[in-house]
Amino acid sequence: MIKNVLSSFAATVLTILLTTSCSPGSVWVKVQGNKFIGPDGNELVFRGLCFSDPVKLVCDGQWNERYFAEAADWGANAVRFAVHPSNLNAMGWEETFKIMDQGIAWAKQYGMYVIMDWHSIGNLKDELYTSPMYNTTKAETFKFWRTVARRYKDEPAVALYELFNEPTVTAPGVGECTWTEWRELQEQIIDTVRTYNPRAICLCAGFNWAYDLTPVAEEPVQRENIAYVSHPYPMKRPEPWEEKWERDFGFVAEKYPLICTEIGFCLEDEPGAHVPVMATEVYGEHVTRYFEQKGISFTVWCFDTNWAPTLIQDWNFTPSTQGRFFKAYLQEKAVRSE
Repeated sequence: MIKNVLSSFAATVLTILLTTSCSPGSVWVKVQGNKFIGPDGNELVFRGLCFSDPVKLVCDGQWNERYFAEAADWGANAVRFAVHPSNLNAMGWEETFKIMDQGIAWAKQYGMYVIMDWHSIGNLKDELYTSPMYNTTKAETFKFWRTVARRYKDEPAVALYELFNEPTVTAPGVGECTWTEWRELQEQIIDTVRTYNPRAICLCAGFNWAYDLTPVAEEPVQRENIAYVSHPYPMKRPEPWEEKWERDFGFVAEKYPLICTEIGFCLEDEPGAHVPVMATEVYGEHVTRYFEQKGISFTVWCFDTNWAPTLIQDWNFTPSTQGRFFKAYLQEKAVRSE
């Protein structure tokens, strides 16, 4: 009984701490050099969780305040909404945005920022994708970002606009696209966002399922107030990782803000294990230490029971193997930041 009371008290204290430190308010997060700057004028490092698709969570009966409260209790200061084109169209745009409005309100209530993610995988230039669930068009992509920028132009909690989840031109049947073509297309999307919301920070990903940022060294995106994205899952490169991470994406953090909007791992025998996510806690230790050394922000995939690698085993939020690791890490960092 005493243990349960103490545990509840600790959770309450953590939630209070989270909602009073650099919480979303009326001041927008901005880019200054290679850092995100929060409302208090200090560096803000995003450490958070990837939510699965909002429509999926509605269908699962889990898009509710409890879900957001649990994310905050884990120590997240940011949550990522993975908006899939197929689900957006299935539920309908207005209904989907209404549920996201409610989600943003819950995120703010618990002191968390929102990353809006257009969750497609493939080649936007040629409109070829790795699965029907990611099918979209350039016209629809521009429409999505116009809608987001208009709707949330006065909402600093929706701080980061992730323009396209995982660009890739190496998967079968996805056509061809050069870095120059992809850079220019991202710049066009950014210009569309800027028309309605000049304060939003746009997140730009590289190829190889958003892992490879090497072209940025010679040909960066030609826009201000942006940050770069990488998804360094454990099997993208063999151990030792750090030297390869530095060459493939980490060097970008010397000049620009960098946020790894998907990291994570699962054991080989856990449900949903697949390339490139299979690893052990050793990966978690290495990747978080590397991020700390470089000032890199991140969100962990996925705060869901069946989109692997999962952070939770059930809707009582029982942590998976990686869930135990990242929950402890996020909670420790949240308390230390006070």
